[in-house]
Amino acid sequence: MKTWKRLFSCLLAGAMALSLAACGGNDSAASDQTTEEQTPEETTPPADTSTDTAAPETSGGDTAADSGSVLVVYYSATGNTEAAAGYIAEATGGDLFEITPAEPYTSDDLNWSDENSRVSQEYADESLRDVELTTTEAENWDSYDTVFIGYPIWWGIAAWPVDGFVEANDFTGKTVIPFCTSSSSGLGESGDLLAELAGTGDWQDGERFRSSASQEDVNEWVDSLGL
Repeated sequence: MKTWKRLFSCLLAGAMALSLAACGGNDSAASDQTTEEQTPEETTPPADTSTDTAAPETSGGDTAADSGSVLVVYYSATGNTEAAAGYIAEATGGDLFEITPAEPYTSDDLNWSDENSRVSQEYADESLRDVELTTTEAENWDSYDTVFIGYPIWWGIAAWPVDGFVEANDFTGKTVIPFCTSSSSGLGESGDLLAELAGTGDWQDGERFRSSASQEDVNEWVDSLGL
């Protein structure tokens, strides 16, 4: 009887060992499968959406740089037009020229809601809009075939510091493309009015960008010009 009990105990222990080994094998297989399924997602780095260090996008097809030299002229009151101008220069390989008033506008000067601010007074009295500039002469002006002119919209027209530059230069033989930035107003007649003021040049339809225009939006527009 004792021999039979010992034999039964041995058989029971062997069966339990086989069962535990099988479970251990299944757990290991499940663990390996989970690791293989999760690894690609865990180890693949997320897409870099930063535009601070990304190389500027280039336009497809011909650009203004292919057909002649490009100059991007701009006046920027708060930096929005400056950013758009920089994107255009990168997309075309063009040069930049900033229109700067001899007496720069302060934040108080630009407070359009204050009837006593500088811009409000200039808007009310057109004779005050003859803004003196530090210079109206862009280096190598005659070498440029295409000129972009950018500005913020003030009361539905181009910010008047741009007027002095346009009046002082001869645009004969140049393709002129206006662009503007604004929070809500469109380009309106601002480009046409500048063309009348210039009296020379082949002035094209322009483009309005929102105040915080992206480089992608600007590049898409430059591409569409087919210069």
